[in-house]
Amino acid sequence: MGRFTRVGAKVGALALAASLALTGCGDGEKKAEFVGGSTAPSADTPQAPQPGDTSAPAASLAVSPADGAKSRPVSTEISAKIPGGGKVSSVTLASADGKQVEGTMRRDGSSWVPSTPLKYGTTYTATVTGTGAGGETRQGTSTFTTMAKPKSMISSGLYLFDDRTYGVAMPVVVEFHPGIPKKDRAAVQKRMFVKTDPPQPGAWHWVYNGTQAYYRAPEYWKPGTTLDVRIALAGVPLSNGRYGNVDRSATAKIGRSFEMKVDNATKKMTVLQDGQVVRTIPVSLGKKSTPSSSGTMVVMEKKEKTVFDTMDSPEPENRYRIDIDFAQRLTWGGEYIHAAPWSEGVQGRQNVSHGCVNVSMAMGRWLFAQTKIGDPITVSGTSRKLAPGNGWTAWSLSWSEFVKGSALPVPEGGSGPLI
Repeated sequence: MGRFTRVGAKVGALALAASLALTGCGDGEKKAEFVGGSTAPSADTPQAPQPGDTSAPAASLAVSPADGAKSRPVSTEISAKIPGGGKVSSVTLASADGKQVEGTMRRDGSSWVPSTPLKYGTTYTATVTGTGAGGETRQGTSTFTTMAKPKSMISSGLYLFDDRTYGVAMPVVVEFHPGIPKKDRAAVQKRMFVKTDPPQPGAWHWVYNGTQAYYRAPEYWKPGTTLDVRIALAGVPLSNGRYGNVDRSATAKIGRSFEMKVDNATKKMTVLQDGQVVRTIPVSLGKKSTPSSSGTMVVMEKKEKTVFDTMDSPEPENRYRIDIDFAQRLTWGGEYIHAAPWSEGVQGRQNVSHGCVNVSMAMGRWLFAQTKIGDPITVSGTSRKLAPGNGWTAWSLSWSEFVKGSALPVPEGGSGPLI
């Protein structure tokens, strides 16, 4: 069918904490460690000198935030500098009323990250214990106060939900409105944590205007993977004096491998489950004036029944309003997989749609029952290339191109978890 907008729906933006808006075919198992973690000193923390011990008492170290610091963001992390090198062995953080704050060290040892945002306008005391380069125990303490709640705050969206099962191409999708300027993206990215079980490397990629960031692995996720995500942006300076208003987190699963591959030359869709071909389906793609996009897309939304409406089109020949069955959204511009009984006679032979992947009613019903949000579909051989950002386009780029969109350096093969 053609590219169109459902009555009353808004095209092109991911609704925060809500279902996706619908348009028609168109242009245009365990919680992650980072949400908990012990703040108690480890068992092998060096002990204080005993009577008769001639060793020196614990030397000091410099703690950040500095003692007496005020108006600190509630996203503040605790760090310490040990003269001559050395390693931090424990961090404790408590509010003035003695309430302990849990947290976890970053993998690189650069700082300790509280597991929840600190409270606004509150005084905290951090105690850091470490071992110097010569093996001596070092300790430092800092008392600081967080800032008052800022007047200008902005939200972020995480399109991943607890206890859901997604397809192997499901990227972690974070959305920002307004977008994050390039100069601020590295600081924001450092607060976006992803852990996988089994472990798989990955990287972030920002779309050009900073309104979305995607996280993916070099290859599709392994079936059965658990994704633990924390977007820890509450209190983080985001841009132009505005701060993040909330942390978001989710633990989700990746299901079986299910891929759809559409070849314009044959006008067939090959469906693979766990690497084995399970069905070949005749299709009709976009006609010459409204070609389908070539590239790897991801099923973003599913509607068993909906309405495609282009009655506001400036071109009379492209105006229509029609009921649609088994619609699966692939792009923001309005490309879908859907049942198209009106084109069944030419499916597998001729392209007549306005950009959507047309299948028969029977195949539309079957596909709808099989797919999950996050399943990939790759279309090849059309005259139009999938535009970056037109949908969850994390897989439309090679890995080498994808990592160029990271605001932080990415080691060869991808990064591991930050904490």
